Amino acid sequence: MEETSLRLEGLLFPAIVDLAVLSVDVNNEAVHVEARSTAAEAVCPSCGSHSSRIHSSYLRFPADFPSAGRRVVLCLQVRRFFCRNASCGRQTFVEQLPGLTRRHSRWTDRLRSTLAAVGLALAGRAGARMARVFGVSVSRSTVLRLLTALPEPEAPSPRVVGVDEYATRKGRVYGTVLVDCETRRPVDLLPDREASSLAEWLAKRPGIEVICRDRAPFFAEGATAGAPQAIQVADRWHLWHNLGEAAERAVSHHRQCLRVLVLEPAGKGTDDPTPPEGSTHLTVEERPVRQPHPGQTRHRPRPAGSRPQPPLHRASAPYDPPHRQEPR
Repeated sequence: MEETSLRLEGLLFPAIVDLAVLSVDVNNEAVHVEARSTAAEAVCPSCGSHSSRIHSSYLRFPADFPSAGRRVVLCLQVRRFFCRNASCGRQTFVEQLPGLTRRHSRWTDRLRSTLAAVGLALAGRAGARMARVFGVSVSRSTVLRLLTALPEPEAPSPRVVGVDEYATRKGRVYGTVLVDCETRRPVDLLPDREASSLAEWLAKRPGIEVICRDRAPFFAEGATAGAPQAIQVADRWHLWHNLGEAAERAVSHHRQCLRVLVLEPAGKGTDDPTPPEGSTHLTVEERPVRQPHPGQTRHRPRPAGSRPQPPLHRASAPYDPPHRQEPR
């Protein structure tokens, strides 16, 4: 019996210590696991003191990650302890199993972390649909709540940082976004685009070696004051953008020089049909004459200003011009 219990503990809860599996009941819909804690004492969550004096016990039923398409429900027997610290505001407290349960939670920690990972990948609505696929019924609001409860990851200090502005209200309110250029991930957001705010942020991160920015004067001043050891470079987008603007200005200033390369239409500006010297355009005499296809009748060109004649019909059928179809 002990060997079977140890195998079940290692199979169902491999990373949980001080937990004994009493029984497992499997049916067509769910897997019910009865377990209890084997720890001799517990720690008060308020003052941190240890206590082994038991007040009472009760059952908790946290949902676990599904197994083989069946719901897994724990029937967990937990104990309530007296707090020995007289100055503590708590008289009693309930033991928690690290890695399995937490206060006021209806799920185990591994199910909670799984739903949070689904939410990080798919967000609220799509994450709730994916959770229903593997047998957990949650709403999109619950998935989003799990995301907001996650602690913010500590991003390492970037070596190459990109600085640019973003608009919370275009034309009125702007802030500063800082991006790690090596990982291409945003690092932080500043509420404004003042030089003092950027300098203060850079001063807290002395490991920055390169600052990639645009030519805004407040970014230049903040980068110089906050990270004088860093090399300041212009980003690729602004380089191409400025190059395009310079080329457009150059073409606009030399517009008169481009007109000599374009042949003016006949009858405008001069009566001499001779093209200018150096032009690659062909004269009328030099242009090749299009030969008619064998078997094709060549029509005589109509004189200028003449109207097209109506088609000839037989004498028995008078000519009736087609009526113009009115647009719908």
